[in-house]
Amino acid sequence: MVRKSLAILTCLLLFSAVVFAGGGGQAAGTAAPAPAPAAAPAAAPASTASPVALKVGITLTKESHYYKGLQEFDRLVRQYSNNTITCEIFPDSQLGGERDLVESVAMGTVPMALISTGPIPNFFPDWAVLDLPYLFPTPQIAYKALDGEVGTALMNELTTKGILGLGFWENGVRHVTNSKREIKVPDDLKGLKIRTMENDIHMATYRHYGASPTPMAMGEVFMALQQGTVDGQENPAINILTSKLNEVQKYMSLTGNFYSPAALFMNKGMLDKMSKDQQDATLRAAKEAKDWERKYSQDNTADAIAQIKASGTKVTEVDLNVWIAASQATYKDYEGKLNQDYINKIRAIK
Repeated sequence: MVRKSLAILTCLLLFSAVVFAGGGGQAAGTAAPAPAPAAAPAAAPASTASPVALKVGITLTKESHYYKGLQEFDRLVRQYSNNTITCEIFPDSQLGGERDLVESVAMGTVPMALISTGPIPNFFPDWAVLDLPYLFPTPQIAYKALDGEVGTALMNELTTKGILGLGFWENGVRHVTNSKREIKVPDDLKGLKIRTMENDIHMATYRHYGASPTPMAMGEVFMALQQGTVDGQENPAINILTSKLNEVQKYMSLTGNFYSPAALFMNKGMLDKMSKDQQDATLRAAKEAKDWERKYSQDNTADAIAQIKASGTKVTEVDLNVWIAASQATYKDYEGKLNQDYINKIRAIK
């Protein structure tokens, strides 16, 4: 009987120890322990991609359509890459002239550049077809050619030198200015020194007009005009205004000799080093910014011409048929020397 009582007492003592230790309930008169806090929702995983800082070189000013378009590219690429890619724009030829930029992007010393296509045939001869006078009747036809089969084939050539083409942006329709006299017909250019891009077809065309073409990097043009090293130059209206060339030119003629595209170049090795998500973000941002920049250019061209006129520069409309006829000599010069298949495909676009 004593053994049974001792066994019961031992069980009661063990039960009490468990209760007061919190193992199976709570002691009378004690507060229940606070519930454990709920687990916080899992945070979105941070990007594991390495940050990428893209330096982009241009030869135009901060007021130019190039710069505005690249600001839009920067906004988009930050958004699409979760801020792992940033873009810094260097205007006013800070990273070199356009020929320098082509070479620098190929070597990887400059990651990106937005360049008019004028100097590119010096490196990729097939690109010369884009420089023929009056080849594109309208910018819209140019867009179809550049975004289509011809443009794709030209961009594919760049990879042989380590360059990736991210799309054709817009430089614009080029017009001639000078400080000597009003230009109505090509013969009016006789004897004038006209700055052109470093482009053989542009230079040949101006020789046929009777001018003396002088190739020169964009960063040197204002000073050359101001000092009288050259009498005139040719550029899209937005470039003339934003580079203040109208301040040192008395006359502008709406000759529209060339539609001038621009190309966004990137060092291929840099893109290859990015994560897949970053690559997708870069390509998407470049395409959308291209469309934005083209629209900005079109929307602001007429206003640029109006501002040039208001600044005191005499703006003259010309008979384009006369200029087109005078430009046919350039086509004869290059007959059999350019990719005729590309020319035919461009001309077939409606």
